[in-house]
Amino acid sequence: MLRLLKSVAAAVASLVLITGLVGGAAEARPFTARDLAMLDRVSDPQLSPDGRYLAYTVRATDWANNRGLATLWLLDRRSPSLPRVLAVSEKIASSPRWSADGRSLYFLSARTGLQQVWRTDPDGAIAIQVTNLPIHVTSYRFSPDGRSLVVAAHADPSCDTLACSKQKADARRTNPVSAQVYDKLPMFIWDDWQDAERAQLFAFRLDDAGAASGEPVRLLKGFDAEAPDKPFGDDSDYAVSNDRVFFSALEPGASWGVSARYKLYAVPLDGASAPVALEPRDPASATKPTLSSDGARLAYLRRKAAREDQRPEVLVRDLATGAQVDVSSGFDRSAEAIRWSGDGRRLYATMADTGRTRLFAIDVAARRVTPLTRDGTVTAFSAAADRLVVVRDSLAGPGQLYEVSRNGAETLLARHNVAAMRDFELSRAEQFSFKGWNDETVHGWVLPPQGHQPGRKYPVAFLIHGGPHGSFGDAWSYRWNPQVWTGMGYAVVMIDFHGSNGYGEAFAQSIVGHWGDRPLEDLQKGWAAALARYSYLDGGKACALGGSYGGYMVAWIAGAWNTPWKCLVNHDGIVETRTMALTTDIPSFSEYETGGRVWEVGEAYERFNPLNKVADWKVPMLVVHGGRDYRVPLSQGIAAFTAAQRKGVPSRMVYYPDENHWVLKPQNSVEWYRQVEAWMRQWVDDPSPK
Repeated sequence: MLRLLKSVAAAVASLVLITGLVGGAAEARPFTARDLAMLDRVSDPQLSPDGRYLAYTVRATDWANNRGLATLWLLDRRSPSLPRVLAVSEKIASSPRWSADGRSLYFLSARTGLQQVWRTDPDGAIAIQVTNLPIHVTSYRFSPDGRSLVVAAHADPSCDTLACSKQKADARRTNPVSAQVYDKLPMFIWDDWQDAERAQLFAFRLDDAGAASGEPVRLLKGFDAEAPDKPFGDDSDYAVSNDRVFFSALEPGASWGVSARYKLYAVPLDGASAPVALEPRDPASATKPTLSSDGARLAYLRRKAAREDQRPEVLVRDLATGAQVDVSSGFDRSAEAIRWSGDGRRLYATMADTGRTRLFAIDVAARRVTPLTRDGTVTAFSAAADRLVVVRDSLAGPGQLYEVSRNGAETLLARHNVAAMRDFELSRAEQFSFKGWNDETVHGWVLPPQGHQPGRKYPVAFLIHGGPHGSFGDAWSYRWNPQVWTGMGYAVVMIDFHGSNGYGEAFAQSIVGHWGDRPLEDLQKGWAAALARYSYLDGGKACALGGSYGGYMVAWIAGAWNTPWKCLVNHDGIVETRTMALTTDIPSFSEYETGGRVWEVGEAYERFNPLNKVADWKVPMLVVHGGRDYRVPLSQGIAAFTAAQRKGVPSRMVYYPDENHWVLKPQNSVEWYRQVEAWMRQWVDDPSPK
């Protein structure tokens, strides 16, 4: 790890001589999957309360050990020097958070074997342990006065102590009997079979030295729900005042994956009473609580229907009176993350918008929403004092740190990956639009191959996004990155069909009950529009590729629209809708999207069931699936491959026993792209220009 830090520091020193992200090389070379895997990933910016310091995380790739390594970086506003990596990162560190006075920087590290909370100062030379629990800490927050610490951890709710929880977990691991018994759902979530441990919140009162000693207070004792939510819950799921914790959770007793309705609860830090719902009779779903700096107001997201296609209201609640107001009323975009400004006058929110994810400022008093960023995708942001910092990426390059002014002007703060990217001339993406289903405007993106020449035609990778309420927009991806395909020599076409997010609530909801017709019509019309507009696209040499819902669409078009394609790639896709609804970790999702449960509306499941069109399959299909994918279980991939084989369709199955719905390990990711490229070259022919 020390060698890695030294090499990182040397790379940073070389940045002074580099003036741009791309260019400067004598001769550009194609961008590859290995290049993508080795890029540093910037995330989790955290401004100190006075705005002077910016701490953030950079994930580097340890190729030999097939993993990512997180390090902490610091930028001092008063210093002309570049950001620097902190020495405490030698043992891997993440999740930086500042103390209320800005003198201490806290972080998570497993340097002693278990991930715990540690602290350092802005010099970052010495790590001091704050918590010493017998189980991993997954996230944490401090009270504004700095006297209390709330941590999240997975523990056995039947235990009164964390030591008991660890003993029971150890006993389960060493028990020769492997049987697990379930009386209710869920049996598994995302990629993890459920055991007795549940996500819980615990509170410490810090001593004068700033250490969390003794047994923490169990804040969710007797509360039959988990917080933060699985599988991606973090500190955005709870907020801490000087006397209470506000958190979102399913209603007690509700089964994860069956119920999607979350409520906001408040519990005292001393655990003197049980959690109480802030709005017990509200049938809506409430998430992402965040407190204003003075602790007087709580902002959160409220979805009336508790569904992904439902636009959330951004509500602000006066904690003294209980009065609340929707400060985003009339703005037809869906907030994803929200934070208060330092002065409490504004809320900042990321929202998908027409193929991008922008940062917006919400004037709380005027209830006015104003965009602050224009292009690309804001993946994280932080606000403090008079400063606002974002991590923004795009189809043109990986995430970088920018300071954003109130009028939207941006200042680049660091130049990570500059040296790594200077050898490439990435493809320039262009957004286009056309009339899709119902004669409504639909948007798409097109990218030519890297180094393309005017007057020549190139084969095409037609990428179909998942969700279905997702988007292939102006964003940098480490799993489905168009620049890797353009580096292979392919042009790329992507369509944000009906159902995609970022185009309004009605657009997102239009796909419900229509998985196989309205999006298909958009894809067909978008393909025709792209071919008519961009002469370098060779419509006779094209492969359609998709994952998750995109994989479903690949399986669907294999029988419903197979004429344009020389090959298909189905990654973790649904091929049989009935069994999908009864084997996924989120059965309520299938039920909502289809209109009911399998035995109630069987004809609706059959209407757009890819299995019913296997008789028309003829295009060579590559099937990829992860063994730990419980969102779209492995049986779906097996069914697709078996159907293709039994039908006599040329097909191949690539199975990753150690991956989930995503292929995440660096070497597995590079192999994924290699397998996809080999399949495309076999069936689309040599992609070099003719």
